[in-house]
Amino acid sequence: QVQLVESGGGLVQAGGSLRLSCAASGRTFSTYAMGWFRQAPGKEREFVASLSASGGITYYADSVKGRFTISRDSALNTVYLQMNSLKPEDTAVYYCAARIYSGRLYSTQSVNYWGQGTQVTVSS
Repeated sequence: QVQLVESGGGLVQAGGSLRLSCAASGRTFSTYAMGWFRQAPGKEREFVASLSASGGITYYADSVKGRFTISRDSALNTVYLQMNSLKPEDTAVYYCAARIYSGRLYSTQSVNYWGQGTQVTVSS
């Protein structure tokens, strides 16, 4: 069983920054691929970013490339999402995700565990 707890969401003006954190349980955190998804009202949950178990390979949705950065600290069992140059269209509930099997984390179907979500609201 893996538990994921997000924090760091909030209200920010367009152009601002936020950093989301996700604390994970489990002694084998370093073997999980980790990622972030988001879901805006009335829309499907969508992939934002992920990184490999080693942290050496990262993937980003085209909509966030160059603005968001995903990283992990295995000593703290934590994954981060640094969000810069935020836009109103980034407004959504952001979910931390973990994949405990080998392979890339890139779709909702590839996720094994979800966090509870944290709200990010970007005002114009």
